[in-house]
Amino acid sequence: MVKKMNSFYDVQQLFKSFGHIVYFGDRQAEIDFMKDELKEMYLSNVIERDLWLKASGVLQQESERIKGRDNSRI
Repeated sequence: MVKKMNSFYDVQQLFKSFGHIVYFGDRQAEIDFMKDELKEMYLSNVIERDLWLKASGVLQQESERIKGRDNSRI
């Protein structure tokens, strides 16, 4: 499994380790999808709680970063 979980790329690599490439062309949609999938993976005991929490936190930070960038364009 992925040992570090500090960036969006690390979360993508986690999914890749399970054979999944997540790309929709819309970063926010990708984040929302990955959050849902991470929760299902945790509830199905595919990943451990600490990995789920860390990856979810990274996705939340990325979501806030994107929303901040979008708001600055208005």
